[in-house]
Amino acid sequence: MNASISVIIFGATGDLYETRLSHALQALFAQGLLSQDVRIVGFGRRPLGDEGFRAFTAAALAKKGDASSDFLARCSYVQGDLGSQDDFIKLGRYLAEGDKKAGSCSNKIFYLAVPPPFYAGIFANIAAAGLTVPCAPGESHDDTSWTRVLVEKPFGKDGAEAERLDRMLGELFDESQIFRIDHYLAKETMQNILAFRFANPMFMPLWNKDHIERMKIIVHEEKTVGARGGFYDGVGALRDVGQNHMLQMLALVAMEQPLDMSASAVRSARAGILGGVRLDPGIAPFRAQYAGYRDEPGVAKDSATETFFRATVGVDDDRWRGVPFELESGKALGASRVAIEVHFKGGNMLAFAIQPREGIRLKFWFKRPGFDAALEERELSFGYADDAGGAISHDAYERVLYDCIRGDQALFISTEEIVEEWRITAAIIRGWQAVSLRLYPMGVAPESVQ
Repeated sequence: MNASISVIIFGATGDLYETRLSHALQALFAQGLLSQDVRIVGFGRRPLGDEGFRAFTAAALAKKGDASSDFLARCSYVQGDLGSQDDFIKLGRYLAEGDKKAGSCSNKIFYLAVPPPFYAGIFANIAAAGLTVPCAPGESHDDTSWTRVLVEKPFGKDGAEAERLDRMLGELFDESQIFRIDHYLAKETMQNILAFRFANPMFMPLWNKDHIERMKIIVHEEKTVGARGGFYDGVGALRDVGQNHMLQMLALVAMEQPLDMSASAVRSARAGILGGVRLDPGIAPFRAQYAGYRDEPGVAKDSATETFFRATVGVDDDRWRGVPFELESGKALGASRVAIEVHFKGGNMLAFAIQPREGIRLKFWFKRPGFDAALEERELSFGYADDAGGAISHDAYERVLYDCIRGDQALFISTEEIVEEWRITAAIIRGWQAVSLRLYPMGVAPESVQ
């Protein structure tokens, strides 16, 4: 495989690049996981130029440590409008010039770090500018090089739009080139759910409706929408984290053991379990909005967007039929927490903690020493950071980028999964149409939002 890589960031002056992607790229570069001649090409409307983009990147990196001068030297910038075909053609010429100087056709990653409404136009302009093939326009074909596209979530605003975007992607790229991101799948704890389930035979006989009473999937955020109000108001909590992150969490904790751990087998197993998910007809989904949300910058004064939701679904198969899976997420809550709770019949509980302290906890009953027979609840716990010497080894975005470079799609979403996720999301939205939007005070515990 050609080691030279060009990473093109659409929306390179936005928050995602500034706060996450720049740090992930430098970390991979510092660890030798990116080729030393890698090119980081920012694409955006602001008239920065190469030096301006390097200064922007350096300022972003300085928030967590000093920027590497070697890494900054690999950064360059192309000013352009995401809606302009001519600017994409200009980008193609720029990439071709770089390949000519390098004397080879570089591998290329196009990262869409922009809101979903820009996706369709970018896809069309990439195709029109001849950028869907490995080598830059005008360069001779190289069978050893590749082009891949990384798409941030949420993929579309509803099922119809998601299918339209997916059809467009399918016409422009081969499925092996498409990497639909759910960065939660790249978190260390999420990856270890499968290892915990399938590498420990003692849990396999218990992982079913006969022994598990219910499951709860929680994504709580202490912060408000803040500066993201303009984006968030057109999305809401369900589309922001429910349609993707939380349903992927459900898939991992409930899926059947795949035939092997290849990307195709794992993705097929996730899609299979999602295909059996149904909204619980006996429990109406709930939605609410924190007080003061309509005063946030970019939010409509009459907004009906939910910042909190709760929905109960089930899985219609022999393993899980009758077991409720409760999904609960909200912003402006008392504390940030992401977890999957497995509640066993009889009171034991196993929790996969995704954030803020990644690990696994098991609650069990213990007889207190002495003559009385009183039982007390105790806990066994394991923290990934403790085992890793104080820190998780790789950030989720480092894993996303690295796996894309390797061509490993196991942590990325397939077309089948997207279709099922939007089907479930649509059912939840239909279910709360008859339920009025409630208000809750900032900092409230979710249990009191009933």
